[in-house]
Amino acid sequence: MAQEDEGEDIDLGISLEIVATIVDLANAVQEAEEAKLGDDGDDDEDIDGDEDEEISADMLTDYIDELNEDQQVSLIAIAWVGRGDYESEEWAEALKLAAERNTKGDASAYLSGMEGLGDLLSEGVAAFGLAIEEVER
Repeated sequence: MAQEDEGEDIDLGISLEIVATIVDLANAVQEAEEAKLGDDGDDDEDIDGDEDEEISADMLTDYIDELNEDQQVSLIAIAWVGRGDYESEEWAEALKLAAERNTKGDASAYLSGMEGLGDLLSEGVAAFGLAIEEVER
């Protein structure tokens, strides 16, 4: 088995700040969708007038689309690790398969379609001994 003590030295191919931003966006989109599902349309007052500032799914996909291909591939692989498809020791394989999966360049649609994307990314990063919560925003 590989030594886990060297988890800090792993190159995820994307900065933790970018991953943290995507986690925040994904969580905000999920919260907004859950609020809409629970909203019967009569309680507009619960929105606090922040409709203009509400995070949309388009903001999440646009942000992911602006990343370079390597960063998008890393996000897919991190999400897979977070979902339990791969262990941190299988990072190279996860990256390789994520690159093959992203040949069409549809990472934003694929990732935004994942249930609980923010949690998956947080768990994926945690598998490497890192914490999204510690990243300054």
